[in-house]
Amino acid sequence: MKVVKNRKLVLANGMVFEGVGFGSQKDVIAEIVFNTSMVGYQEILSDSSYCGQIVCMTYPLIGNYGITDDDYESKSIKMSGFVVREYNDFPSNFRATKTLGDVMDENDAAGISNIDTRQLARIIRDQGSQLVMICDISKPTEEALKEIKARGFEHNQLDKVSTKKVWYSRTANPNYTVVAVDCGIKMNIVRKFNKFGCNVVVVPYTSTYEDIMKHQPDGLFISNGPGDPEDAKPVIELVKKCKGKLPIFGICLGHQIIGLAYGAKTYKMKFGHRGANHPVKNLLNGKVEITSQNHSFAIDKNSLEGTGLELTHVNVIDGELEGVRDVKNHVMSIQYHPESAAGPEDSEYLFNQFIDLLHDFGGNKNA
Repeated sequence: MKVVKNRKLVLANGMVFEGVGFGSQKDVIAEIVFNTSMVGYQEILSDSSYCGQIVCMTYPLIGNYGITDDDYESKSIKMSGFVVREYNDFPSNFRATKTLGDVMDENDAAGISNIDTRQLARIIRDQGSQLVMICDISKPTEEALKEIKARGFEHNQLDKVSTKKVWYSRTANPNYTVVAVDCGIKMNIVRKFNKFGCNVVVVPYTSTYEDIMKHQPDGLFISNGPGDPEDAKPVIELVKKCKGKLPIFGICLGHQIIGLAYGAKTYKMKFGHRGANHPVKNLLNGKVEITSQNHSFAIDKNSLEGTGLELTHVNVIDGELEGVRDVKNHVMSIQYHPESAAGPEDSEYLFNQFIDLLHDFGGNKNA
């Protein structure tokens, strides 16, 4: 059967890929990145860290197990779209309640299929992530390029993804209370804290030190999220004030924020790390973990000197900084995702390590 192409992907560098649309049929402009995961497209779709991004999936078949009610990573979808080789609109999964395309359409996320995602991934790898547009195939390319150039990259995305009000996730017989600063927090992080015996209080990213302390927490968690960590100035100041007063744990954007609070520097990577199979070496025990990752920015490991932070983890492939700690002040942070619901579980021990920090700091076991 002949495939009728009705949508196109226009890159800022002028290249055009023609394909078949799914999801929303609206024109969408966003930064394009690629992800090498073989499963987990629902978790990717609902991960707020992808706010303002279109994701090219390198695995060729997407949509085949549909969407389930229990696997969302956030309460709302902020991702702009998917680019895939083959889209399946007839899922086979007893847990599925909707198709991927239906959920994307409901949330204004555009999709395009039937393009060479291998070629596109190589372009991103070689030239770096860039702005693109998914639009109707009839739209003049010159017009699309003008709109892309006028848009520019997004900033201050935390306003879009952070909770506006405090909410709670409690567990039976809790040992500790952890306040989690929501920069785009993944639900599985909250579930992991509950699993490890912690009540969780999720607060807006604009929360002050006084806002945090009125919950009488045993520890502070800084979540993952989208965008440039330097945009998260309220959270950077919060970490500075809480350092030494509470144990602190950061993941992904939270890790970068902790680095900035200590005086280290961050930078935007050429195309970032996104996938479920990144090898990371733990320098404290020499073991290599297979990790799930999703980030565009990183801490410059050459800027750690004099900050009080110790390098604990590095990426085996490119040597990038993946983890730091401050033993004196009970602070630890990691660039990757130890809570990943659709990836490896090699790094779940990090939650245990944070629980140990809470215990050593003298946290209230009867929270």
